[in-house]
Amino acid sequence: MRHRAASLAAVLLALAPLAAITPGAEAATACSVDYSTNQWPGGFQGSLTIRNTGDAWTDWTLTFAFDDAAQKVTQGWSATWSQSGQNVTAASMSWNAGVAAGTSVSIGFLGSWSGSNPAPSGYAVNGTSCGTNGTTTTRPTTTTTRPTTTTRPTTTTRPTTTTRPTTTTTATTRPTTTTTTTTRPTTTTSPGAAPALRVSGNRLLTSSGQAYRLLGVNRSSGEFACVQGKGMWDSGPVDQASVDAMKAWNVHAVRIPLNEDCWLGTYGTPSGATYQQAVKDYVDLLVANGINPIVEMHWNHGLYPENTTVGACADANATCQKPMPDAQYAPQFWTGVATMFKGNDAVVFDLFNEPYPDAPNGWGLEATWTCWRDGGSCGDLGYQAAGMQSLVDAVRATGATNVIMLGGVEWSNDLSQWLAYRPTDPTGNLMAAWHVYNFNACSSSFCWDAEVAPVAAQVPLHIGELGQNSCAHDFIDQVMAWADSHDLGYTAWTWNPWGCSGGNVLIEDYSGTPTVSYGQGFRAHLLAADPYL
Repeated sequence: MRHRAASLAAVLLALAPLAAITPGAEAATACSVDYSTNQWPGGFQGSLTIRNTGDAWTDWTLTFAFDDAAQKVTQGWSATWSQSGQNVTAASMSWNAGVAAGTSVSIGFLGSWSGSNPAPSGYAVNGTSCGTNGTTTTRPTTTTTRPTTTTRPTTTTRPTTTTRPTTTTTATTRPTTTTTTTTRPTTTTSPGAAPALRVSGNRLLTSSGQAYRLLGVNRSSGEFACVQGKGMWDSGPVDQASVDAMKAWNVHAVRIPLNEDCWLGTYGTPSGATYQQAVKDYVDLLVANGINPIVEMHWNHGLYPENTTVGACADANATCQKPMPDAQYAPQFWTGVATMFKGNDAVVFDLFNEPYPDAPNGWGLEATWTCWRDGGSCGDLGYQAAGMQSLVDAVRATGATNVIMLGGVEWSNDLSQWLAYRPTDPTGNLMAAWHVYNFNACSSSFCWDAEVAPVAAQVPLHIGELGQNSCAHDFIDQVMAWADSHDLGYTAWTWNPWGCSGGNVLIEDYSGTPTVSYGQGFRAHLLAADPYL
């Protein structure tokens, strides 16, 4: 979920290394571009590494052209993206504008396509061609069926988000620091229901006053299956045996993405009371097994118009990921969810998956975070947004005291202004949520120390989505070690047997067989982790 990042669902990998051409001895700009892509039906993710082979840049603008008129950028990260016809422009951001000679910067985007999806051509930086004599190499392809949308991998949907490229491309302009792994003694899980939770300072506490963190997995499908003709849980089991498989991994929390339209009965099958009862049954089963459910609104109503440059979604129904919750239905959704689960404080509410309200216009921080908190028209969003304050108010109006978590902006990867714009909550049971994948902008310990740690010092913070699109676990190992040292919880993407060719998939089957090596690495770490602090 963009994030300064995105999710992916099937895999087709192609690399196009382009050799640098220096137009003349007097030219200050020289460059090369490596392009890789991961593709699924109707959508793809492109990753670009731009190398400076000339003099240092104080800023940069990359341009290139799609070879097919149906290829569109739908959202991007680590640059300001725009498209006119088949011509695409990606301009540097303040934090990655400076690129020293001999170094590189990595950016990426999600796109839609139909017919064919060839690699772009005509790369140039600041008007200077990058490799018109370059060559394109196509690797053998593999195709894995995943839930799909034409705009963004169905997060469902994270590599698999379902979903992400099989190559790792991360921004190289942020300094990194070494993270030390902290080993803590483990506590044997006692039988019984999941603990009721409340906030005290920057800690989650159980009803007995023990400090606690949420450790577990995401269980995708409740957000997409009902609008893709795949039933309630995409044919996956939600029975005692499937929960036992989770418990064998030492899972203590499960994040459950939901669909707004299906909950309210405005679209999808099942929907309305049938969908709601299925959610309640699964939540109750998890709680009875000592697992805290985190219910969250993943896909929602609202027409995000195609004339925007990033993340367009041509369907007003909740069939894909939108930049913000909608004012039309989101308060009603959370009123219903809160009414159903009030009195059961083992259930945590995650109000919206991955806000990215700045995407259509490239706003500054103030406009972005004001939209996040207050909602409204939010520029060219295309529908009236519900701000986080209105959703907190909707939950509390029911009398529910459940802990509420809120993700930041840029697909919940940016928490830089979370404390300044956090909503008011009369119960004080508010915590921050953060998403981090290896291709996000904030993917180094330098950024975590600068942007995330200050938030975690004041309020409880949970890593709602954690992933790595290469099917390896070296990146998530770093994140979990950093999180452990700061007493933070995390739920990895995703407990669905979609195969790990696209990354971020934990299991081969619902019996809990871990994928190689992403699932194996996460399982090994989780087995040694303790939710009690």
